[in-house]
Amino acid sequence: MDIIQGIIIGIVQGLTEFLPVSSSAHLVFVQNLLGIKGDLAFDTFLHLGTLIAVVWFFRWDIIKMIRSWILSVQDLIQGRFLEGFYADPYKRLAWYVILATIPVGFAGLLFEDSIDALFAGELYVPAFFLFVTGTILYLSQRMASGNINVNNISKKEALFMGLGQACAILPGLSRSGTTIAAGLTIGLDKEFAAKFSFILAIPAIFGAFLVQAKDIGSALDVNFLPVILGFLASVIAGYMAIRWMLDLIKNRSLDIFAYYCWIVAIVVFMGSITHIF
Repeated sequence: MDIIQGIIIGIVQGLTEFLPVSSSAHLVFVQNLLGIKGDLAFDTFLHLGTLIAVVWFFRWDIIKMIRSWILSVQDLIQGRFLEGFYADPYKRLAWYVILATIPVGFAGLLFEDSIDALFAGELYVPAFFLFVTGTILYLSQRMASGNINVNNISKKEALFMGLGQACAILPGLSRSGTTIAAGLTIGLDKEFAAKFSFILAIPAIFGAFLVQAKDIGSALDVNFLPVILGFLASVIAGYMAIRWMLDLIKNRSLDIFAYYCWIVAIVVFMGSITHIF
């Protein structure tokens, strides 16, 4: 892998992690297009870049959530947890992010080998699930906009979005697209559905990073400069993608991403079965 290839892959990872088009599918597609063998260590390093992007973008919300969560633990020790829980929306949000992360944690532990096999398989697998992503997005845009936001979200909505995130461990099924669509389906406000989806990505990406962190050193030994520049590209592209998505979901339709997913899925699927790719 050379420097240009590292930067291209970093940009693709940063953009597609938060745009509802599946970063896992696009990493597989781009690596095949560039003739690069997939490197789990490099992919993990790129995920760290997108993690930094989302943490920095929502840093003030995260600070509020951490402070509120610490206070809620103190309330729990003092026997007045529920009183404080319902008084502060950021206490609920912090606990609901933890609750919504449980399904993806279990899914990752239970199906790790099966998922790894799918990633290593034929391109028509992520192409198929990318088509499913487009369908989910298209149908979610036909739902009436709800009014559930940070002030009135409940554990039911949080867990439902968490289940959507767990499903998105499948290659080609977009994490952001699935969770946002899940939120819109159960009545979340559009902007809050995207915001909660992005914040929900933080523990999931961080957990995956910890599992694979031992492999990062090997990537640096082999491709130091391409890895570092790819990492920086993923940070910048990820931050831009978040800003764009929050503006887009508030003011426009996500149908363009559904059409994009369908077109790319069909092209890759046909290329895969005809052995063009």
